[in-house]
Amino acid sequence: MSEKLIVSWDEYNKTVEKLAIQIHESGYKPTLLVGIMRGGAPMIDVLSRVFKLKCAYLAVESYSGKGIEDEQGDIVFSREMSSIAKSMGGNILLCDDLSDTGITLNKSVDWLKKYEPIKDKIKDIKTATLWKKKKSTFEPDYCAVRLPDNPWIVQPFEIYEEIRIEEIKKKHSK
Repeated sequence: MSEKLIVSWDEYNKTVEKLAIQIHESGYKPTLLVGIMRGGAPMIDVLSRVFKLKCAYLAVESYSGKGIEDEQGDIVFSREMSSIAKSMGGNILLCDDLSDTGITLNKSVDWLKKYEPIKDKIKDIKTATLWKKKKSTFEPDYCAVRLPDNPWIVQPFEIYEEIRIEEIKKKHSK
């Protein structure tokens, strides 16, 4: 496995803020944020509060199996996109935590363009990521950090992937 980049909550929040500044200073005015789940969830929560925008969530799964963290698996999309926005479309900002190989972002842009409920209502789609790995073939419109290599990024909320509910209960029963 490659080297790890361990990100604290403070670093994570600063990276999201850096991305928000880039988007704002570019003059692009998104009307809807679309987060690629799960990695895009925490960042679009913050961006939606900063920009006062509704969110939509696109469930995409591409990594599977133990011990294959460095490999891209088959990409599976949800049947529908989830949102409470009254009208979806307009200027879409598609967000994911990172551009690893670039495949997920490329395929997600294509999926959005073909998504029947909004395909005729889209003015523009731009993309935003917190990190772009060196090996990525996708060039996001906005990127907070362009990495000089390809580390495995450990985000602050990922500790819950290793913790079982029994451990949490034990910690809180003291």
